[in-house]
Amino acid sequence: MKLSTTQLQMIASKVLENWKQQNIVIFKKDENVVLARMNDILKAEVQKELDLDRDVNKKLDELERTNAGQFERYKMYPLLRKQMAKERKLIL
Repeated sequence: MKLSTTQLQMIASKVLENWKQQNIVIFKKDENVVLARMNDILKAEVQKELDLDRDVNKKLDELERTNAGQFERYKMYPLLRKQMAKERKLIL
């Protein structure tokens, strides 16, 4: 699922508020610094997934060129994506 920057910020904000309400964490730094770091981490994780999708599509294009006619892209996409995510140690 593709999330916008605003949606990522809302997620980070809600998680931070939940942590505060439940007294799960004690902040050593200003909450705004923590929130900014959370946003950066979420953006980086989303970017990893976008990079994975781009690389999967590149690989599928190569496979499609070499195996014309007998290639079913829609079946290969989830298999290849799962395999490449495992190789990169990404959790989808």
